[in-house]
Amino acid sequence: MLKDLGKYLFMIELGLKYIKIFKKTFFHPFITLKAGYKQLSRDRQAYSNQVLEFLNIEVKLVGEVPHDNKKLYAINHRSLLDIIVMENIFSRSDKNGTWIAKQELFDDPIYGKFFEYSGCISVDLENKRGLLKFFKTIKMTLSKVDDFNIYMFPEGERYKGKGIQKFQGGAAKIAKANALDIVPVFINDTLEEVFKSAPFDETYTVEVHIGDIITHDNLQEKYLEFYNSVKAVK
Repeated sequence: MLKDLGKYLFMIELGLKYIKIFKKTFFHPFITLKAGYKQLSRDRQAYSNQVLEFLNIEVKLVGEVPHDNKKLYAINHRSLLDIIVMENIFSRSDKNGTWIAKQELFDDPIYGKFFEYSGCISVDLENKRGLLKFFKTIKMTLSKVDDFNIYMFPEGERYKGKGIQKFQGGAAKIAKANALDIVPVFINDTLEEVFKSAPFDETYTVEVHIGDIITHDNLQEKYLEFYNSVKAVK
């Protein structure tokens, strides 16, 4: 009980601290788009690394993060801890980018400002005008920030079942519209359960697999081939 209370108090206090940090960059009147995203990426990574250190979780990377940028990272999704684990990897690879998130997360009274001020890009799947604005924002950002990457969960929401949930169409459409290669990523753990058990007395290791570059056509089929190749090794 006390262990859980301490964990949530730490997360809340650290989150509030970083909202203030994000705001300085988000509302900076003179910062360029490239410099802004670079700084917000570094700050998200610093936040994530502090969370993992507190929870006593380390991340083992299997495979290599591509050296080149302007990639779309397609990641399976089970927990909010997924973002934190991936930001740890991006911090080790000196990556700059942003997360694509549903508008409802930005409207959340607890997490909303964290997502907004940290540079995430919202998408409202139910609003055609909003979708058009979203695609224009992505294209404009990619044209102005040459080291930019996009991170997203093609499943669209957290999945508690076994395997991989059916992909929504957003990741393939974004990649096609912007001629982006896709980096398949599989977090080989149920991070919702990991978070519930943390912080750990002994270091807990989360395994993340990164596959070879794939293209947008038949995205889920190609991702499942990668996923099955990971599982076949176990």
